[in-house]
Amino acid sequence: MIEPHNGASYDDQLAIALATGAAGLDGLFRADHYLAGVDHPRSEWLTDAWTTLAGLARDTTGITLGSLVSPVTFRTPAQLAILVAQVDAMSGGRIELGLGAGWWKAEHRTFGIDFPAAHERFGRMAEQLEIITRLWRTPPGARLDYVGTFYQLENAPGVRCHRDGGVPIIIGGSGPRRTPLLAARFAREFNSGWLSPARTRAEFDRVHAACRDIGRDPASLRLSTVQTVCVGRTAAELRTRATSLGLSLEELEADSIGITGTTDQAADRIRQYRDAGADRLYLEFLDLTDLDQLAVLAGEVLPLLT
Repeated sequence: MIEPHNGASYDDQLAIALATGAAGLDGLFRADHYLAGVDHPRSEWLTDAWTTLAGLARDTTGITLGSLVSPVTFRTPAQLAILVAQVDAMSGGRIELGLGAGWWKAEHRTFGIDFPAAHERFGRMAEQLEIITRLWRTPPGARLDYVGTFYQLENAPGVRCHRDGGVPIIIGGSGPRRTPLLAARFAREFNSGWLSPARTRAEFDRVHAACRDIGRDPASLRLSTVQTVCVGRTAAELRTRATSLGLSLEELEADSIGITGTTDQAADRIRQYRDAGADRLYLEFLDLTDLDQLAVLAGEVLPLLT
């Protein structure tokens, strides 16, 4: 999982996508943001998530691609349904849509994007999920009318999808009530990020309870977590890498978050998230050019788990 808004060209993202596939990892997901830190040395390298994913859909093979996660404030639901379905077809059915309510007020203000209050963002998210999934499932020749609080569709044709039923949806976030309910209703996967294994387990339990409340089998919902990765072959290499990333190993260890440590320590931390219930792990790479860390993970950490 990469954060290209911190400074990455399309070629940078393609390079790590190709390295990801070559290393035998399952996929590459990217954040859907535009704003970098104001003092970031490459803050002018701005790329759009779905434009990038369209390019990667054509320039890669094999790996799963997607957003983690796209804010509902950035695009209208019909627009998002069409572009995601098109990119999925371009990839041959390798796209997944991560969707969230949005959170970064400064980013919206910087680029002139409306940022309503939290209750409205969650209301928009619920309506977007309803519209997107219904458009993907509207059969040829049929039309969809939708009258909601925030969105209205009149006589809209269905969106043809590469896969029956549309693109798998991932819902991420830590909302205590509405996020689990939306995940239970609409998602193939629920994602909880940057929490300790114990807190991750609590988030998973909450969404499982929401599934049971609506009569859905909790086992039908994939569970995932995203964690910052900082791994070294030795303690010295680990500290050098952490320093280059601006990370504090002491803070990460104190908070019990992230996949950090030497190879044995990183493997143990991954086991902790697996034991907490995670079916899928997203490794947040903060330095897209550090392909050596990718080699350490794929060649030295993951074999310890099999």
